[in-house]
Amino acid sequence: MTISREVKIGVTGIIALIVLFVIINFLQGAQLFTTQDTYYINFRNAKALAKSSPVYADGYNVGIVSNIRYDYEHPGKGVIVEITVEHGMRVPAGTVAVLDEAMLGGCTLNLMMGNNPMERFSPGDTIPSQANNGLMARAGELIPKLDQTLAKVDTLLTTLNTVVGDSNIQAILVNAKQLTASLGTTSRDLNHLLEKDLPQLTQTFNRAGENVVALTDSLKQLNLSATLAKVDNVMGKVQQMTAQLNSKDNNIGLLLNDTALYGNLNRTSLGAANLLEDLKANPKRYVHFSLFGKKDKKQD
Repeated sequence: MTISREVKIGVTGIIALIVLFVIINFLQGAQLFTTQDTYYINFRNAKALAKSSPVYADGYNVGIVSNIRYDYEHPGKGVIVEITVEHGMRVPAGTVAVLDEAMLGGCTLNLMMGNNPMERFSPGDTIPSQANNGLMARAGELIPKLDQTLAKVDTLLTTLNTVVGDSNIQAILVNAKQLTASLGTTSRDLNHLLEKDLPQLTQTFNRAGENVVALTDSLKQLNLSATLAKVDNVMGKVQQMTAQLNSKDNNIGLLLNDTALYGNLNRTSLGAANLLEDLKANPKRYVHFSLFGKKDKKQD
């Protein structure tokens, strides 16, 4: 039986289409020769999730995103994502789907598996989704704070430039340099004092201490009781003499304490002074002499 050329071309084309279909699905991650289960997930925002993206369960690749379509029957409800996973994979109740945005773009679908041992999702069920504040979302939240921080840093740098450019700062730095030099000189002088002068002072203090010890020993050798007795005797005599001076029973006491005697002496002294003044003023009243032996009559 002869096969015509047209049949051969048609069969070859069909085989080529089948091979191309297999290759495309293989490149998309579809497993053509294994049975798979399909589940659906409704996301409010697909976040650039692409078809044929891998599906992870607790970080392990269990399937792919087989289809993504917009829910035209319920506008505003989001996007319906169809996933295919290995047949027989148990999806416990309480499992949620989360989209994690990548740093450089793209998105990964993760199934956060529940721990219900009794109930599970059946193939064809819709797995609930959960919003995830991934790294990019957190970065978006940090942008306003970063803007505030940059504004504060800019203000700080402006203030720092103003302070650094102030001429007073330069003067302060110069003074600080001079002060450092002075401190260095003072430190050297102090070291010189500690190395040379301080030992001499220490020796002087040692000699002074030895002299004090010697003086203390000398004081110990003195008859301090006899000396104090003599001092008490002298003080007693001084008190006795003071009492006699304050008493009127003796001449010195009368002279110091008798006011009448003081008045008489004062009047006598005053009379003697008046007599001397009158003698100086009128000597003829008291002395009479003549070169020729004659006496002038005393005039009244």
